[in-house]
Amino acid sequence: MDFCKLGRAVIENEARAVFELTHRLDQKFNYACEILLACTGRVVVTGMGKSGHIGKKIAATLSSTGTPAFFMHPGEASHGDMGMITRNDTVLAISNSGETQELLILLPLLKRLSVSLITLTGNTASSLAAAANVNLDVSINQEACPLGLAPTTSTTVSLVMGDALAIALLQARGFDANDFALSHPGGMLGKRLLLRVDDVWTIGDDLPVADENNTVLEALILVNQKRLGMICVINAQGELVGVFTDGDIRRTLLANENLNTTPLHAVMSCNPLTIVPGVLAAEALAIMQQHNITCLIVVDANKRPQAVVHLHALLRAGIY
Repeated sequence: MDFCKLGRAVIENEARAVFELTHRLDQKFNYACEILLACTGRVVVTGMGKSGHIGKKIAATLSSTGTPAFFMHPGEASHGDMGMITRNDTVLAISNSGETQELLILLPLLKRLSVSLITLTGNTASSLAAAANVNLDVSINQEACPLGLAPTTSTTVSLVMGDALAIALLQARGFDANDFALSHPGGMLGKRLLLRVDDVWTIGDDLPVADENNTVLEALILVNQKRLGMICVINAQGELVGVFTDGDIRRTLLANENLNTTPLHAVMSCNPLTIVPGVLAAEALAIMQQHNITCLIVVDANKRPQAVVHLHALLRAGIY
């Protein structure tokens, strides 16, 4: 059996259905977005079976992109969970048939609460679609399942419509990376969006700083003490004029320089790369990778070294 052929057929089926969805975005989609944007409460997403699984994902996407939302199981709703819904909320109900009994039972209660109802159905003539303030058509020609029974293409199309709503609202709200970071504080994503060099830098007494007229031997002692593999080199005014790294040490030794008499300014690397406080740690890492270095010096407005950000500190913090 050619499993690849079977797999391609499924993907092609679902891709066609998603593409056809683009031609159905009209004033109804605009109206649905306006209702959701005006909602002062939360978006309550509901659906039964596979539609419920899709609804959970849509609720999660809405919540993480600036539209507070949660999923309510329709079977539990008629046994007490309707208490989750307030008059300020908007309900987003998903049903391919539009005749899911667990959802239809809720319609009188939603009407009594006077909450807005947006539906995603595959049958625009269904009971659920008729009861909605606005119904979005997520109908398909056929499921990817050859039996036409397992929800496959229909659930994909519903999910894509939910993503379209969420991202349209995201842009309408002016939701940016900083807002996104506040709802994703954990894991790699949160660290890349929230962690700044100020959180991982070396500062104070641990900061290796030497005068440009210090000898190489004095610098070597300081490098060994501070254990960062480098030294910030400053002039008489305290301004950063160079950096003395492990690489500079090796080049100095190979050149047979007199360690007791050679001043740092004669062997240091001039014009080192610097950053300012507040830079994202991920941005600092990108600079290091681009220039193949392991440290960045943080300077103030007067070009005086304030801290050092080391590659190892970024890696320990989980920035990769």
